Amino acid sequence: MPQISPGDTVKVSFKVKEANRERVQTLNGLVVKVRRNASGGNFTVRRVTYGIGVEHTFPFVSPFLEKVEVVRHGKVRRAKLYFIRRLSAREARLKERREKMAEQAAVIVGEEDEIEEAVSEEVVAEEGEVEEAVAEKGEVGEAVPEEVAVEETAVEEVKETE
Repeated sequence: MPQISPGDTVKVSFKVKEANRERVQTLNGLVVKVRRNASGGNFTVRRVTYGIGVEHTFPFVSPFLEKVEVVRHGKVRRAKLYFIRRLSAREARLKERREKMAEQAAVIVGEEDEIEEAVSEEVVAEEGEVEEAVAEKGEVGEAVPEEVAVEETAVEEVKETE
């Protein structure tokens, strides 16, 4: 269960039992309130469809609750968003909350890993080009392969330090 708060837009998948069969229904909407207590608590999701507002309250601990997915975090200054009920759809739109510093740091660390992988791929590609150059120039003179051997050891030392 992700950390949800009022103002978040969520996609809730829950089981609905009809007669003798059971199906999964999804509800996309705005979290109007979150109530937490020792027994688990609950949250209320509001969605306006065809001009009719529908609110559904879900307990945090429920066998019918399949999945809760946070689509976006809204920037609000209230714990209970009951005032949204009387606003039009255009007025009820919320600004998006900026991500926390920890989440941004995780993204930056992920980018550093990608950069290191890209650099290592470039080094491997350069080694292949050097080997091709050695094969071409090796027939002309034998002094060239010695210089290339020095460059290859330098590349290996760089890999070891990483």
